[in-house]
Amino acid sequence: MTKQLERVVIRFAGDSGDGMQLTGDRFTAEAASFGNDIATLPNFPAEIRAPQGTLPGVSSFQLHFANFDIVTPGDTPDVLVAMNPAALKVNLPDMPKGSVILVDTHDFKPRALKRIGWESNPLEDGTLSNYTVHELDLTGLAQGAVEGFGLSRKDASRSKNMFALGLLSWMYSRPTEGTERFLAEKFAGKPEIRDSNTAAFRAGFAYGETTEAFAVQVTVNPAPMPEGRYRQITGNMATAYGLMAAAHKAGLELFLGSYPITPASDILHELSRRKDVGVMTFQAEDEIAGVAAALGASFAGALGVTTTSGPGMALKSETISLGIMTELPLVVINVQRSGPSTGMPTKTEQADLLQSIYGRHGEAPMPVIAAQSASDCFDTAVEAARIAIKYRTPVLMLSDGYLANGAEPWKIPDLDAIEPIDPDFAVAPNGDGGEFFPYQRDPETLARPWAPPGVSGLEHRVGGIEKDALTGNVSYDPDNHDTMVRTRQAKIDGIVRDIPDLRVEDPSGEAKLLVVGWGSSYGPITATARRMRKAGYKIATTHLRHLNPMPANVGDVLRAYQHVIVPEMNLGQLAMLLRAKYLVDVESYSRVRGLPLSIGELEEDLINAINALEDK
Repeated sequence: MTKQLERVVIRFAGDSGDGMQLTGDRFTAEAASFGNDIATLPNFPAEIRAPQGTLPGVSSFQLHFANFDIVTPGDTPDVLVAMNPAALKVNLPDMPKGSVILVDTHDFKPRALKRIGWESNPLEDGTLSNYTVHELDLTGLAQGAVEGFGLSRKDASRSKNMFALGLLSWMYSRPTEGTERFLAEKFAGKPEIRDSNTAAFRAGFAYGETTEAFAVQVTVNPAPMPEGRYRQITGNMATAYGLMAAAHKAGLELFLGSYPITPASDILHELSRRKDVGVMTFQAEDEIAGVAAALGASFAGALGVTTTSGPGMALKSETISLGIMTELPLVVINVQRSGPSTGMPTKTEQADLLQSIYGRHGEAPMPVIAAQSASDCFDTAVEAARIAIKYRTPVLMLSDGYLANGAEPWKIPDLDAIEPIDPDFAVAPNGDGGEFFPYQRDPETLARPWAPPGVSGLEHRVGGIEKDALTGNVSYDPDNHDTMVRTRQAKIDGIVRDIPDLRVEDPSGEAKLLVVGWGSSYGPITATARRMRKAGYKIATTHLRHLNPMPANVGDVLRAYQHVIVPEMNLGQLAMLLRAKYLVDVESYSRVRGLPLSIGELEEDLINAINALEDK
């Protein structure tokens, strides 16, 4: 029997060594190649190899795939694949009644159960009575499937994730050719691993096809998409591609100075592979060296970029301030994570907004823009580079762990359709006695000339001491300092000319409630608003990409609605900024759990807010 569904949310969960991220990624790739719209949420411990069989050591990968446009990985799974007791216990609270649970029974022994606080076996004591449960010895089945390859029992058991992937591929009518090709390429140098994993994958598919326990096969048809070439992409990958595209459109060498830090490291990993297109990467000894090298590259005439997360931003702040004072292009990528300090390195958050706008000493204004989705990281990176080059300033691009690791379909853009970026390097004065003034500004943008070293006639001074407003020489003059501080601020404020007005989505035109988002809150807010409008509620939404400066019409938009709510994964940072800047009574909606905003919770709270407005 075949059953048609519009959407399915699957969560794979197990120990960090069980290959849940690889399994989820492969299922995602097959769903994408089939033509479904996809959204994913990898979730894993901070430790490289967390303690096996423990609650903190559980790693999971959630995938939402559908035959229509989706914007989140889903609130709750329809299907849970639990590879051990700990994975079942951690994820069971998220499972709706009636959902499907596939359990590997191999480790459901008294010692393993007691280790996680279960005195009895949940497979036997009625704990799972409200669910559709499939109890399978996945480990034993996988070991049997690879018995002829001469692997040790431990190595054979590692193929259980491929057995599970094969089974799920049959259950949800996924193609298998891509996974088999992936295994052949990934383990080309290890034929026994290649062949055993392929055998386990095929055995899992065959098990679903032949056993009576899985009599119904589910199909989720492809989603309608605009015509074009697509690929699956994560936020970090899209950021790396956006930086490369921007450097290409500007005719500049791309230089990345970076120190590895979760969850930003994949940008460094990807760009380090791109020497073939002229990318130069420098893995520095620390965060300070990384940003200093990037700023030096900008001084030399390249597109300097540095990547980090919140703790690294604190270390980079003085050099970023130097970039603001020397007025050089620099792109700073902050992939936010839960803090403070080390916090929860593999969990997501939006708590670096105030740090991004104000986290430097002195008056050091800096443009800040934020990506709204994994694929949008590409466009946001291009935009950050464009502003940095045009206005001769460091620009901070905000992403977060949810966007960085999550994947979605990305329509590959036409590179020729991206507007060129003119670096407009300084030209030496003619030989008639003309003098080069490094701080003589463009009358419209207030940007100073970009004069790389080594060009005759463009010699000038740079450094961390205040500059004379024309010559760039060291200046301690009070009036000059006042002029420079105000000019740097005016330059950043003037970027608003290049920022499109804020657009509001209000289909009814009668909404009293406006929901304002930024960054990765876009997905949950959009999904919630769609559900509410379908149910007949009138709600308006808008989303801020440019956070400093903000679009010129933000104040008018906020004042047009009776009530404004700002959902964000912090304690109300954007809400505070909007209240202070526009004197509007903005309500903060805060969640700081290391997870994306819950659609169900947000929907319930927004409905209550709308009902309260109607009662007034």
